[in-house]
Amino acid sequence: MGKLIKNHWARLVILAAAACQVAAAIHGFFWPKFFWDFLTKNLDGAVKPVPILQLVNLLFGLFGLAYEWPLNYLAGKMLHRSIEARLLIFPLSALSAALLYQGTNAALYYLVGIAAYFWAYSEGEVVCAAPWKLPKKAQPSRGLAKV
Repeated sequence: MGKLIKNHWARLVILAAAACQVAAAIHGFFWPKFFWDFLTKNLDGAVKPVPILQLVNLLFGLFGLAYEWPLNYLAGKMLHRSIEARLLIFPLSALSAALLYQGTNAALYYLVGIAAYFWAYSEGEVVCAAPWKLPKKAQPSRGLAKV
């Protein structure tokens, strides 16, 4: 059996979270509900009459899908290969998903994906340019050893 590559696993979890977030945002356009409305009604203005929170969730979800499954000309750039950038962006996506009633599952998936990315970052993994590829191993030097 092979070694678990945590950033590949995290990528799958974040893709699922982003897809759930897009679905939750679309669902929220038809049935607007703020998650914490059982505590206070003051924040209902974020979901109705103008769907601000739904639009934010839709944009974050589409960004998450585009970031984790990039186009060929974006793949391999420094921003795409950065696990640190993911650890900064995806908590904001999780927060916006947690505020929308329909987005609680997406928020939980984001938290699992963030934890997996942090695990990958702490072990020194790198994100490859193309999705699902393995990082190239360092080539041993072919010179003669000096004595």
